[in-house]
Amino acid sequence: MDMMTDFDEREHDPAGSAGDYDLAERQALRRVAGLSTELADVTEVEYRQLRLERVVLVGVWTTGTLIEAENSLAELARLAETAGSLVLDGLIQRRDRPDPATYIGSGKAKELRDVVIAEGADTVICDGELTPGQLRQLEEVVKVKVVDRTALILDIFAQHASSKEGKAQVELAQLQYLMPRLRGWGESLSRQVGGRAAGGVGIGGRGPGETKIEIDRRRINSRMARLRREIADMKTSRDVKRARRIERHVPSVVLAGYTNAGKSSLLNRLTDAGVLVENALFATLDPTVRRCQASDGRPYTLADTVGFVRHLPTQLVEAFRSTLEEVGESDLILHVVDAADADPEAQIRAVRAVLSDIDALAVPEQLVFNKVDAADPEMLVQLHRLAPDAVFVSALTGDGLAELRKVLEDRLPSPDVELRVLLPYTRGDLVARLHETAEVLGSEHTEDGTLVHARVHPGLAAALGPFICAAGVT
Repeated sequence: MDMMTDFDEREHDPAGSAGDYDLAERQALRRVAGLSTELADVTEVEYRQLRLERVVLVGVWTTGTLIEAENSLAELARLAETAGSLVLDGLIQRRDRPDPATYIGSGKAKELRDVVIAEGADTVICDGELTPGQLRQLEEVVKVKVVDRTALILDIFAQHASSKEGKAQVELAQLQYLMPRLRGWGESLSRQVGGRAAGGVGIGGRGPGETKIEIDRRRINSRMARLRREIADMKTSRDVKRARRIERHVPSVVLAGYTNAGKSSLLNRLTDAGVLVENALFATLDPTVRRCQASDGRPYTLADTVGFVRHLPTQLVEAFRSTLEEVGESDLILHVVDAADADPEAQIRAVRAVLSDIDALAVPEQLVFNKVDAADPEMLVQLHRLAPDAVFVSALTGDGLAELRKVLEDRLPSPDVELRVLLPYTRGDLVARLHETAEVLGSEHTEDGTLVHARVHPGLAAALGPFICAAGVT
């Protein structure tokens, strides 16, 4: 039997046990077609080979359908490209669970080594989070660097972080990932004791000492503690701004969704924010908040957030928790979904899983399917059936944006106290506050002051009490 075989066309029972799998199917690695990003233009090949890592992807298909397994590996290929790699090949193995030693089993690891040699690859990327032991043992077999999905995503975040807070959050996540994966070789493990026990190293070498790994762990723990303090200090500033918005009763709307779903493009369309838009995964890491105004004059804030992805590393969720709090404390989540993706429903499930991790499922949600201009018509029909209350838009062409604005404004929390006040011209501060935080239904300048008909929040209504006109409250 050839080392590389095609998938059997038969449907497989996702819940089946290992004994239900066809023997040949369980013993083979399967090549996933169409993942190679190697250039055919020979004028650029030499440059790309010098600049980019050449990688082979490998995944273990344990549950779900063949299409889901291939979509997962295709996403891994896009992540690898975003990190600056050149994808040469992609392989999937059907197993009931990953091998605890080498992720794909010792025999398949040797076959993977043959593929690495044949393709001239220098890195293997696994579609899952590997244990330290799996990483080490797989590297020993394939003889090239092995990277798992978590390390790949952390690397992308490190490349895209630009603000001080973003860089600190990414570094903290990387250190949390690195800590259990520290390894020592040769003499790095021999500094435990001195004196005669260490071969007579003499003065300065006696005593219990520390191994190099222990020193590295101590330094990493110290660095992590410092980063947590820095992130907490930066969080204070954001908390003050959020508290000020809450005090002024300014509703907040957050754009959340899968990475590269078009959240930043929508933010630019809705607010002219001028946020970086790039066709790449995790192009946005630093949250952007813009002040907006509804057609009836009500103010609200619209915030862009970091994109989510399947199996988002827990280290990132923890490190970015202070930033993601913006989502959990908002009044409305615009959940943006890429309608042109091969599996939009999987995107929705992945995003809601992260929203659950940050305790944001209780916040009202509005599904927004973006990129309808590039979506398959049959998929759009299916999505309409899946979510009849969703809004379908294209940030590129502008289609559906008017409907999105209307739905957004209808779902914004409205002030609940309607009143008429006559404000003296000496109280321009209150007039400004009304226009800033209330829904002004009408205003008129009179001899005695400014007559304003507005719908306000209870806190502002109390401040306006002395100026309420007769029969002015409804």
